[in-house]
Amino acid sequence: VTWDVICTYSQFVAQRGPACCVALSSFYNETIVDCPKCSCGCQNNITNPGSCVEVNSPYLASVVNGPGKGSSTPLVRCSPHMCPIKVHWHVKANYRDYWRVKITISNWNYRTNYSQWNLVVQHPNFDNVTTIFSFNYKALNPYGVINDTAMLWGLKYYNDLLMVAGPNGNVQSELLFRKDPSTFTFEKGWGFPRRIYFNGESCVMPQPDLYPWLPSSSPRLTKTAFLALAIVACAMVAFLYNHLVLDKYCGKS
Repeated sequence: VTWDVICTYSQFVAQRGPACCVALSSFYNETIVDCPKCSCGCQNNITNPGSCVEVNSPYLASVVNGPGKGSSTPLVRCSPHMCPIKVHWHVKANYRDYWRVKITISNWNYRTNYSQWNLVVQHPNFDNVTTIFSFNYKALNPYGVINDTAMLWGLKYYNDLLMVAGPNGNVQSELLFRKDPSTFTFEKGWGFPRRIYFNGESCVMPQPDLYPWLPSSSPRLTKTAFLALAIVACAMVAFLYNHLVLDKYCGKS
């Protein structure tokens, strides 16, 4: 008798709820889109007391080092999203031929260090990434020649250990992308990732209609808008010139 066994990974079986969430921001919009509310659970001190702890609580140390210290159940910092891991993608700068992104991974779990963590990001501009600071990088090609997915992880003995929640509970990196004129734009949230995974777990993303969009007053003016401004400027110059001429002749008379 023989058997064929097929093994698959199920996030639902491994963990009933999401384990991470994503926040978004940019230099061109003051809006900071935080993780969606209740991404990993909802804070409820009535039905589920002790599921989180406030960062400024005087009982923080006693709770963290209490009876559940060795438990694998997350003890997270109280927040609207209630996730143990938060990933922040910030579109930091725009240059003539390049654009820059800052990634911050924050540990909101008071019970767990994440050693040898990894982050997988999907974005169409990874085929033109030029420099990644302070993280290791490997291109993933799930669709053959299309390179839109990257795996990032920490440098050994530097930031490969994501410490528990607190002042040192975060790791950061910056990514520099070369612009492809045929695809690059900041419009309609193009600069933000399509999906993010932390340690293989899919992170909860904000809704696309909430992304920090490029303001309508952006310096990128259309030809029509530029022409309209030019006409208005010429009209104002002509008006001022005629006004000065009339004042001159009226003064003589």
